[in-house]
Amino acid sequence: MDAHGLERYRRNLLIPELGPAGQAKLAAGRVLVVGAGGLGSPALYQLACAGVGTLGIMDHDRVELSNLQRQFLHFTRDIGRPKVDSALDKLLDLNPALRFRIHPETFTAENGADLISDYDFVVEATDNFEAKFGINDACVRAGVPFSHGGVIGLIGQTMTVLPGAGPCVRCVFKEAPNAAEVQGADQAGVLGAVPGIIGSIQALEAVKYLAGFGRLLLGRMITFDAGDCRFREVTLPPLSCALCREAFPQSTSQET
Repeated sequence: MDAHGLERYRRNLLIPELGPAGQAKLAAGRVLVVGAGGLGSPALYQLACAGVGTLGIMDHDRVELSNLQRQFLHFTRDIGRPKVDSALDKLLDLNPALRFRIHPETFTAENGADLISDYDFVVEATDNFEAKFGINDACVRAGVPFSHGGVIGLIGQTMTVLPGAGPCVRCVFKEAPNAAEVQGADQAGVLGAVPGIIGSIQALEAVKYLAGFGRLLLGRMITFDAGDCRFREVTLPPLSCALCREAFPQSTSQET
């Protein structure tokens, strides 16, 4: 690490659990963030601050005025621009030494497997159930760990999935609900600080995984209620869905 890196990451290097060895692992790490909005903004920002060497930014959308209440990587001058371009500008200003890959497209079953194979960890920062379950399925099949996050109103939640080592999103929620029957943020609203908190935790999980310290949110979910300013931990069921049983038969048989 050069003198610039030593100064930039000095506070990281002082942490015993991280130190120079952990910082080197972060520099070699590759994280894909799917969604550059409310959850993706804090996740990308914190990952860039931490010094994760390669960051992928995936989003098909353009910046809208209503985004600016919570998606702080985007400014008023960015309205109408692709979110990947807007986010890239800010992150390059923050930490130009990192490598960035932009993916101005929607995560699908067709492109998902090839995409995630290039990354060590995925942050799922999307705002619809189809994408959340699609990312889960692709990551489980490929054996790539990821962080799930969701927010609505004053409530947020997050869990980490290590395929074969703990439950996935399907183990917990079974199937994606009918979108027509569930209110999204555009109907129910979302307070901007809530995705800020949850997205930061998602980035923290990626950092811990890459650097190899701490206890991940494996087999447990953190929920946050901004109204009461209270966190709650929920113990999750073991591996149980058909997808995990097919991909990791030995792990699921041991659970049962």
